[in-house]
Amino acid sequence: MATKPTHVMAIDQGTTGSTVLVFDRRGRIAGRAYSEFRQHYPKPGWVEHDAEEIWRVTLAVARQALRKARTRAASLAAIGITNQRETAVVWDRRTGQPVHRAIVWQDRRTAAACARLKDEGAEAAIRARTGLVLDPYFSATKVAWILDNVRGARARATAGDLAFGTIDSWLVWKLTAGRVHATDPTNASRTLLFDLHARAWDPELLRRFDVPASMVPEVRPSSGVLGETEARLLGAPVPIAGIAGDQQSALFGQGCFAPGMVKNTYGTGCFVLMQTGSEAVASERGLVTTVACGAGGAPTYALEGSVFIAGALVQWLRDGIKILKNAAESEALARKATSNLGVYVVPAFVGLGAPYWDPDARGAILGLTRGVGREHLVRAALEALAFQTRDVVETMAADASKPIAALRVDGGASANDFLMQFQADILGTTVDRPKVVETTAMGAAFLAGLGTGFWTQDELERVRAVDKVFKPKMKTEERETAYAGWKDAVARVRSARA
Repeated sequence: MATKPTHVMAIDQGTTGSTVLVFDRRGRIAGRAYSEFRQHYPKPGWVEHDAEEIWRVTLAVARQALRKARTRAASLAAIGITNQRETAVVWDRRTGQPVHRAIVWQDRRTAAACARLKDEGAEAAIRARTGLVLDPYFSATKVAWILDNVRGARARATAGDLAFGTIDSWLVWKLTAGRVHATDPTNASRTLLFDLHARAWDPELLRRFDVPASMVPEVRPSSGVLGETEARLLGAPVPIAGIAGDQQSALFGQGCFAPGMVKNTYGTGCFVLMQTGSEAVASERGLVTTVACGAGGAPTYALEGSVFIAGALVQWLRDGIKILKNAAESEALARKATSNLGVYVVPAFVGLGAPYWDPDARGAILGLTRGVGREHLVRAALEALAFQTRDVVETMAADASKPIAALRVDGGASANDFLMQFQADILGTTVDRPKVVETTAMGAAFLAGLGTGFWTQDELERVRAVDKVFKPKMKTEERETAYAGWKDAVARVRSARA
């Protein structure tokens, strides 16, 4: 007799580590495991991951999460996958071996290639089809770089011997022992190769970026079974039934199913998304239009603003300049400072994302005086996350022609009460934090559970529970003065080209 499914597994493959959560039928976390992996910085502005290491780490934490949940693979209804989206992996179809390290979404090595395309006047047509700006953030120029810089890679790709995928595709390939090469529309829409309106790979864009059509994965629905895991990996075959890029997954996990609802995820970067329903709203102010998941996992659209460095700034304070013992210490230190003493941290370590899109900008600490101590620097760093979010939220409200009524938040830094209160203050709007802040993983689990009938849409809408609501307390004059200081600091780090 077949075992009745009792749980759903979510693989959340992030920029600095892999998290696996096992959820029960009530949406509670039954088991959790996490492990970091190495970051490679071969040159300034270059960021790489070892895709094989990502696979090994992900498989190990999946097994560990099952043990912590005290359940077995045979009891899983499905696996959902969510991932760092624009990171590009190219591998050999026969051996399954990557031909180069994965080039991470933060990587800026193809800025010159993007600039050349802009100079050729290609951006308007590309943006009309993809909803994206021409920036090294997205995958297409990364793939082309690998093909042009790895000996023999372009010839092998032309012969059909190489596969390209974002991290979801790579994990699906590995989990299914090479039987399935697939992605979903949310990830495909982040490559600069996907027609946002036709929801298909675009032959002209593939030619424009010199990526052979034979390399790209099949695009499958975000919710629905697309294959089964190899039995030996987890102990039994498990349906893979949900895929979404991390930010679209978080939007879904936050219950943002209705047009106008907005969430922000504070992860390695900051990502603000507004659900726009069936309408693909074109931004005129530096945001991108992307595919999202609506009720039942159906394709919808969203406006998105991506900030490249958020939690990574706190990680730098801890690991780079070592003024924090751990990330949690940042809240207590920030509270010790009654103000930032005029200090602003602009974390443009890999350029500036939305709404500036300045790949040549670089980070800076401004306003230093002799009175500045460790607590002021930490406070200024946390404030930078909130200022960057306001940059995006204001732009989003202008594009959508309506104010943002509330901001739903998640991700690691959303647990920081100082930051969340400052976020509410600097926005002048309510900030809503759920009890389960790992909504990226929850969204993947929801999509997988829907795809196998483990949950219904009505059940999902009852699962999200609020932990705390932060309401703005700061006076308008104080808010605007603080924000004006931020805007001045950003102007000082902008590149001449921008």
